[in-house]
Amino acid sequence: MAHEYLIIGAGPAGLQLAALLERDGRDYAVLERGDAPGAFFARYPRHRTLISINKVRSGYRDPEQRLRMDWNSLLSDDPELLFGRYTGKYFPHADDMVRYLADFAAATGVRAHYGVEVVRISRDDTGFTVVDGAGEEWRAARVVVATGVSKPNVPKIRGIEHAERYDEFDPSPESFTDQRVLIIGKGNSAFETADSLIEHAAVIHVAGPRSVKLAWQTHFVGHLRAVNNNFLDTYQLKSENAVLDGTIELIEPRPGGGFRVLFRYARTEEKLRELEYDRIVSCAGFRFDASVFDGSCRPALVIDDRFPEQTSAYESVNVPGLHFAGTLTQQRDFKRSTSGFIHGFRYGARALHRILTARHHDRPWPSTELAATPEAISDALVARVNRSSALWQQFGVLGDVVTVSGDRARYEEEVPTAHVADGGLGPAPHRFVITLEYGPNHDTVDPFDITVPRVLENDVEHAQDASYLHPVVRHYEDGELAGVHHLAENLENQWNLPQVHQQPLAVFVKECLADG
Repeated sequence: MAHEYLIIGAGPAGLQLAALLERDGRDYAVLERGDAPGAFFARYPRHRTLISINKVRSGYRDPEQRLRMDWNSLLSDDPELLFGRYTGKYFPHADDMVRYLADFAAATGVRAHYGVEVVRISRDDTGFTVVDGAGEEWRAARVVVATGVSKPNVPKIRGIEHAERYDEFDPSPESFTDQRVLIIGKGNSAFETADSLIEHAAVIHVAGPRSVKLAWQTHFVGHLRAVNNNFLDTYQLKSENAVLDGTIELIEPRPGGGFRVLFRYARTEEKLRELEYDRIVSCAGFRFDASVFDGSCRPALVIDDRFPEQTSAYESVNVPGLHFAGTLTQQRDFKRSTSGFIHGFRYGARALHRILTARHHDRPWPSTELAATPEAISDALVARVNRSSALWQQFGVLGDVVTVSGDRARYEEEVPTAHVADGGLGPAPHRFVITLEYGPNHDTVDPFDITVPRVLENDVEHAQDASYLHPVVRHYEDGELAGVHHLAENLENQWNLPQVHQQPLAVFVKECLADG
């Protein structure tokens, strides 16, 4: 069977892209090895509570602004296809996501084939060949991989095979009663597991070579979230639990049962410490599984080979026509923004759809005409940044673009900033790109420490020094960065005060156009 596009995976990203292709009447198919959409969420997280927020009562009436507080819905033209209609829980149950994705697939009519496991992908001069477990061949001009990070990440520890894996262990807390437990890893899966065992295990140690990073400080939602950090209280308030900073160098079974672990602390000159545990659980995350690609199209990997390396068009750097969607695209903003999560990659999938449409279907990036005056340009930028959910969620990754040529201006929404820099929108004498960004050292500031000097709210003079989220406008002249303007931060995230935000921006735009 031949198609223009093959999407591998019917999780949130695969469904998002497929729904857009279906809306446009494109020739595509989705191949999913599970029996239904969203098979990942039928098993993960193991303790069944999502950390993606679902703030149904946000106070916003604008549907676009409401998506800022909705981290689970996919994008569609149907107002009924919102995740908040399935549950009012702020941290939803994973089963609600499974139901939602099934309904989204049905309502949007995506053409998905379930129970189809891809076992080999190859490429020749005519396109890609995908072979499934039944031996059937699927042909396509382009392939989009939306499988997520499906392969467990196994730490390089001697004896790691003796540890139970997060994807396989029995998560029932009662099975850990009165036991000494070692949990390997310091991410949300590790602390989610530790929190669940507090009432049953005698001793719990969470171990890893790097310090715990807290999401409320780094602003990266993949770092440890408050909903999973109750365990830190039990450590610091001396309740027999601990967070160990250092490396595990050996795991071996003890003759009488349990395990002997050799541990090297990161902060001391102490020799190897010998520790004993009844059970060990490895919660070290996941990685991209590249085993299905043969030598003709094996994508280059980066970040300890955990992710495929991608261009600004979400395309493999070494395999033309091989694109990626979903959590795999976090390679582009690794631990800096939100491409690893639904509320980020839903916009990345829409951006990929627009890139593919421009490249292969002769439809340029959607745009609206705008008067080429400083006032009209600044007003349009301010209006959009105050309601956009894409710029809010994909901070520093997506930007709105105003292209000025002569007496004409064109406004394009939600373009990957790297795609703009790579010439994806073509040449232009003037471009203004607005993004939402944190300050460069925002993750070093304790937001609860009142003794640390801060930039005051609505402080125009020091706007460029703000550490909190605020709009940044960059001016490019003939493709080269020519100027940067920061809008003052605001507690309510409303950057539309005439004297504070709008007028200074209009002056900046006017000066940029005058200089050109």
